[in-house]
Amino acid sequence: MTDSSDTEAVSGAAGRYDVAADVRPLSLADATEVVRDLVENVETVIVGKRTPIEHVVTTILGRGHLLLEDVPGVGKTMLARTTAVSLAGEFKRVQFTPDLLPADITGVNVYNERNQEFEFKEGPIFANVVLADEINRAPPKTQSALLEAMEERQVTTDGVTRMLPDPFVVIATQNTVEQDRTYDLPAAELDRFMKRVTIGYPNREEEVQVLERIVGGHPIDSVEPVTTAETMRRARATAAQVEVAEPIQDYVARLAEYTRDRADLGASPRASIDLLRACQGRSVLEGRDYVIPDDVKAEAVPVLGHRIRAEAGDPVGGDEGREMVQRALEQVPPE
Repeated sequence: MTDSSDTEAVSGAAGRYDVAADVRPLSLADATEVVRDLVENVETVIVGKRTPIEHVVTTILGRGHLLLEDVPGVGKTMLARTTAVSLAGEFKRVQFTPDLLPADITGVNVYNERNQEFEFKEGPIFANVVLADEINRAPPKTQSALLEAMEERQVTTDGVTRMLPDPFVVIATQNTVEQDRTYDLPAAELDRFMKRVTIGYPNREEEVQVLERIVGGHPIDSVEPVTTAETMRRARATAAQVEVAEPIQDYVARLAEYTRDRADLGASPRASIDLLRACQGRSVLEGRDYVIPDDVKAEAVPVLGHRIRAEAGDPVGGDEGREMVQRALEQVPPE
């Protein structure tokens, strides 16, 4: 038996980032062309990392947010910047530090002596692509300023709620070193990121290409937009129409159930919804109007792995979570 709180949690997660009724979808062919152009444009700056780039694009199509976790200097910030430039969206960067306040992110009411009224000064959260750089360097109170924005696409300050731009995507980064000087992201916040993705070091040939491109100037300085924020809204609407047959839904539910039966904290219903939406985005990228099991297999680890606590006392989102999802893919076959 499911209690009412569980039902509300599921329905609330399902309602996140629903496509507005007035958004006219692109044709599948046009949407596929747009997202492939976006991937190729980002590749002109980020060398040899097509898989992480595709994960960024399918996250945007799936109306989600992305956590990039890796060592310093592998291109996390540059990947976010290049994506924003490529879709001609407004981009803002927030450097998370221990002294950063929630109002520094969401905005604050400022008293105007001229008209003797308070005026709201928007924070950097009001953008199409927001880079939360080194998010784990700020304390949990400051990190929590993102929760409402990521979940409801709105910000409430002093009792007034303001809607955020559409599309709205948070790309957060955190490095995997100097953990003694950082704050762990709480499970509730990790669960709001559709995916956690790593970039990794380039191989020698790729690094040579990077060095060749950087001589004389950074390639991002010559990047031109290949689409617009409005076009991406329409491509999102196309992705939302991709067919997800009942056997695919059942497959995702069985994968989530596998983690819940074996982990201290398994994949949530929100995670299952995010997995299906990421699969819809991947289907558009591949030029299909229906999801196949291979889409689920490609998206399951980055979507589910960071939400799992394998055993009591373990951190949420450790390597054990990704390993458990991989075992689920091996042991739970599609039907």
